Amino acid sequence: MSTDLMIEADGLGVTFDGRPALDGVTLEVPRGGVLGLLGHNGAGKTTLVRTLTTVLPPTSGSARVAGLDVVREAAAVRHRIGVTGQFAGVDDRLTGTENLVLVARLLGAGRAEARSRAEELLHAFGLTEAAGRRARTYSGGMRRRLDLACSLLGHPEVVFLDEPTTGLDPAARQALWDLVDDLTRDGTTVLLTTQYLEEADRLADLVTVLSKGSVVAAGTAAALKAELGHRTATLTLSRPHELPEAVEAVRRAGLRPVAEDGRITAPIGDTTEFFALVRALDAAGIAPDGLTLHEPSLDDVYLALVGPDARPPAAPDASGKPAPLKEAAPA
Repeated sequence: MSTDLMIEADGLGVTFDGRPALDGVTLEVPRGGVLGLLGHNGAGKTTLVRTLTTVLPPTSGSARVAGLDVVREAAAVRHRIGVTGQFAGVDDRLTGTENLVLVARLLGAGRAEARSRAEELLHAFGLTEAAGRRARTYSGGMRRRLDLACSLLGHPEVVFLDEPTTGLDPAARQALWDLVDDLTRDGTTVLLTTQYLEEADRLADLVTVLSKGSVVAAGTAAALKAELGHRTATLTLSRPHELPEAVEAVRRAGLRPVAEDGRITAPIGDTTEFFALVRALDAAGIAPDGLTLHEPSLDDVYLALVGPDARPPAAPDASGKPAPLKEAAPA
């Protein structure tokens, strides 16, 4: 991953009716990197994307994309980027090929060049067999792939993906993740907004967490986990009468136990504390049915930063439907 910066924001602010939607956002993304932008509904993710893609002018601060100022050089920025939103923006009445050719022609490509580029992207996105079908016959995953293909017609240096896997089934999500990997291998820079912590953990080199329009944490996923997450030991017992004695044994190990539904959990600082727990249980003559050590996740980090009321939904189930999210103020 190159160190030259392709996305920069310095104190970026956007205000609607006197209310800040973005408040002093600062971030940097190097060439070929993936920034995972996390936050609940209303945290400011889409507002930030709209500002960086020149759709929405900032109220304060500055931003550069591909080395260009998003206000003074907005037209040039638009020629260097690709954008895919939360919903596929394809024309249902056109075929896959016709959608791509139309966008390529609008970007200034000649007829032969537009068709050649369309065929190239249809093959790359696994849509060749469906190229002659109208987009309205496509599945949700196919439409999302076609939309992403449209955003890449101009060979963009920076791609903005605004919650691109919302509503997709697990197979379609995995296919899109593989496409992001391919893009970054070719040197494309990606900014990915998502409410799925697993997605950010899987794709992002860098993570920025927004809450109420402000950056509340930034860094690599590993660094954030080490700083804000914590290991947790989980102890399960099949004999309820042993629970009070087991809780006391955990305390004697120097830990802070929480007992619930026949299970005991306790934060673990390092492996020495885990071994102390094992020794304390052995000394008390307690043989648990299960003793596991849970490593910190981005889920832990997110909850530590913004609390459970702003928790993003879990990844979609087999039907592709995400868990419901508590309502929040719009960005």
